[in-house]
Amino acid sequence: MVRVRDVMQVLEQIAPLHRAAEWDNVGLLVGDATAPVQRIMTCLTVTPATVQEAIREQAHLLVSHHPLLFRPVQRLTLDSADGALILPLLRSGIAVYAVHTAYDDAPEGINEQLCQRLGLEGVVPLRRRAEPPSYKLVVFVPESDWQRVSDAVFSAGAGVIGQYRECSFRVSGKGTFFGTEGTQPTIGQKGRREEVDEWRLEVVVPADRLDEVVAAMRRAHSYEEPAYDVYPLQPLRREGSGRLAQLRVPCSVAAFAAHVQQQLGSRVHVVGQTDRLVHRVAVACGAGGELLADALRHQVDVLLTGELRFHEALRAEAAGLTVVVAGHYATERLGVETLAQRLQTAFPTLNVWASRDERDPFYLLPSTTLKPA
Repeated sequence: MVRVRDVMQVLEQIAPLHRAAEWDNVGLLVGDATAPVQRIMTCLTVTPATVQEAIREQAHLLVSHHPLLFRPVQRLTLDSADGALILPLLRSGIAVYAVHTAYDDAPEGINEQLCQRLGLEGVVPLRRRAEPPSYKLVVFVPESDWQRVSDAVFSAGAGVIGQYRECSFRVSGKGTFFGTEGTQPTIGQKGRREEVDEWRLEVVVPADRLDEVVAAMRRAHSYEEPAYDVYPLQPLRREGSGRLAQLRVPCSVAAFAAHVQQQLGSRVHVVGQTDRLVHRVAVACGAGGELLADALRHQVDVLLTGELRFHEALRAEAAGLTVVVAGHYATERLGVETLAQRLQTAFPTLNVWASRDERDPFYLLPSTTLKPA
């Protein structure tokens, strides 16, 4: 039987929670992690329409891109906006999980899906996330010590990789030493070269825990002089906000905007200069105004985003940055559909679908209806 927590594990692989912005509210927001699941619906936002669909279609888990409860609440009643959404879900036993910024910038998240949909190449983060420095501690221990040393370094803060802890690697080998007159070897005798079966134990250590981890290792180790190495690690993961990419074949701003419109099925707005060739593109799904400075720093030809505030548009125009604004819904809806497909693949016995009732709240009236009264 599949339970909510089983789906949560897959979701955290797709959109690791540590990638979410500090201000965000992601993960399981409503419901019981131990509850059984047979039907899952994904959606962009929890709205009256998606709540009604989830209840009507007897979903057990609603996976939303945008979270509920961004701010603390003091009460939930049907008279409040949050209560009108959450209470019917609770009565129907429907859990709610949100992915949001954890999914936006994941390796196969929405921004990369946008780049793939548009045929962009050379995709890298637009704003790289500053990762804290870390080290690899390698220590050589006899068979009798490896468990004790492992426990000690884990307790001191080593061995954490993403959402996993107590991570290590070990491989067996031969260690040699020659104890001089002033030594007291734990194994063998001084005055001759000894050969000992040992384990090479490796763990990752955050920089701010290195001294404590090394001290813990030395206390747990039985050797007078443990042999160990400390290596600084260079972060190579593609972590960061937005994406920076290139067009295979440069084109005009008008041609690029038409391509975006065709691929995303939305009407686009353009801010700034249009008389330039587009080579380099910055991509930021949803509301991408906070990445304007990053797009300028990288000297891109166009920033593609979902929405832009008026004064952000003025800043872009003044700085000479062209922005193609394709709509918040249009730049993120494809991620909702892909997420449903990935969950269906992971759980083939379940019924998973992307909301069929959800619609973009913005729409254009036919020009014939726009006549003065």
